[in-house]
Amino acid sequence: MGEPIPTSNGPTPGPADELAAPIEARAAEATALRGPRARGTELRWVLGVAAEFLRGFRKLHFGGPCVTVLGSARFAAGHPHYELARAAGAALSRAGFTVMTGGGPGIMEAANRGAREAGGRSIGCNIELPLEQHPNPYLDTFVSCRHFFVRKVLLAKYSYGFVGLPGGFGTLDEIFEAATLIQTGKTGPFPLVLMGTEYWRPLLAFLRQGMVAAGTIDAGDVDRIFLTDDPEEAATHVRRVASESFGLRFGPPPRPRWWLFERLPARWRR
Repeated sequence: MGEPIPTSNGPTPGPADELAAPIEARAAEATALRGPRARGTELRWVLGVAAEFLRGFRKLHFGGPCVTVLGSARFAAGHPHYELARAAGAALSRAGFTVMTGGGPGIMEAANRGAREAGGRSIGCNIELPLEQHPNPYLDTFVSCRHFFVRKVLLAKYSYGFVGLPGGFGTLDEIFEAATLIQTGKTGPFPLVLMGTEYWRPLLAFLRQGMVAAGTIDAGDVDRIFLTDDPEEAATHVRRVASESFGLRFGPPPRPRWWLFERLPARWRR
C-alpha cells in the first residue's frame, strides 16, 4: 500500500456566491418534494423523470464496463487529491474500464482527465443545479440530470465498481448508497475502494468502533471497503472483484442502430 497522500493544502473554495447561496433559494427548485400537487402536474413530472432515464440509457448504453469515481468538486489541479484522482482514472482506464464521474470539476475532472490521457473512455453524469455546474472538458460524452436520484441510478446501473476520493456530503451520500445496495442485496457485491487513506481513516475507525460495536452494521460490511493510496492497486482490486462477482468479460460493446438514431462519440468511432 502506498504512502499516505499529504493533506496540508486546504480545498479550493467554490465560488463565493455559491457558498453563500441560502438554502431556501436552492430548495425552491425541489417543488416535486413538497407534498401532493395537482394530478396533471404529478403526471407530467413522472413522464419527465421517465424521459430523463431514457435519455440516460440511450447515451450510456455504449460506454462499456464503467467504474464510477467519486469526490469533491473543490480540489484544483495540482492539489494532491486531484493528482491522485488523475492517476486513478488513468489506472482504471489501463485496466479496461470506462471512467465515469459526476462530470463536474475537481476530483471528477481529474479522473476523467486521467482516463482521457491514458487513451481510455471518459463519461460524465452531470447534475443541473440552481447555480449551474458545467461539465468538465475531459468528457467524451455526458448526460445532464435534473434529479439526483436519476443520476444515482445511472451511476450504479453502468458501473462495476466505485472509487471514492476525499469529498463532502455528496461523496459520502454516494459511497454509503453503494454500501447500502451491497449490504441489502439490491445489487451484487460491487468493489468499493476509498483512496486518500489519511482522509478516510477516521471514518473507518468510526464505522468499526462506533457502528460495528453498537451492532448497527456487521464487521463484514466494513471489510468490503478497500483502502489504498496506490492507483494500480485500486484498479487491480476493482477488476479482480468485478470479474469474480459479475463474471465480467471485456469484449466489443453493443453496436449503435442507425434506425434508432444512435451515434457513438467521435473518439469512440476511431
